[in-house]
Amino acid sequence: MVGVAVPAGIAALPQEPAGAPSERTALVAAAAAGAAGSSSSSSTSDAAAAVPAPAVVPLSVTAVAAPTAVQVPSLGISSDLVRLGTTADGALEVPADAAHAGWFAQGVAPGAVGPAVIAGHVDSRSGPGVFARLSQVAQGAQVEVRRADGSTAVFVVTGVQQVAKDAFPTQAVYGPVAGPELRLITCGGAFDESTRHYVDNVVVYARLAQTTTS
Repeated sequence: MVGVAVPAGIAALPQEPAGAPSERTALVAAAAAGAAGSSSSSSTSDAAAAVPAPAVVPLSVTAVAAPTAVQVPSLGISSDLVRLGTTADGALEVPADAAHAGWFAQGVAPGAVGPAVIAGHVDSRSGPGVFARLSQVAQGAQVEVRRADGSTAVFVVTGVQQVAKDAFPTQAVYGPVAGPELRLITCGGAFDESTRHYVDNVVVYARLAQTTTS
């Protein structure tokens, strides 16, 4: 596991939680600690290295409907969203299927003020994952998040960052923001065969542009 400084009371993401598709699976988002005092995961499986985590924000506080699907039309990405929580030791649950992305349901809902987090695998033993092309997204591209009330939150990409896992940009990803924002997270860079890890994280930053109703 690549060492990353984790703020006090925040759980680290394990390398590959049980149920992940394969050794080359690459989900890299983190989730909030399940209870006060959690510090890090003890998992020794093979995939993403530990990264810092956002704080828990009850959905009821956001006054925004839960997301049900995500699309990045310019890349042909389209996926229903599974809900991601935390494991007993405070690590992020990951989508069991590499073809589906997941929303951290204990965090900010897309369209509410704050950084909402959606994560997906870059690949699996059987082939590309839902976010296989995420690193190719262009600034200004749209990310559409469908919600349970029939509305769609349309975000515009403001930046894409590929960064070494031991330099994960915690504040930029999870820090306070003035309005509704979105983070899409996966793995990137080279795959290190000796450690069974991707060496980098890919983070897409986006801001809410509009909300439409069907």
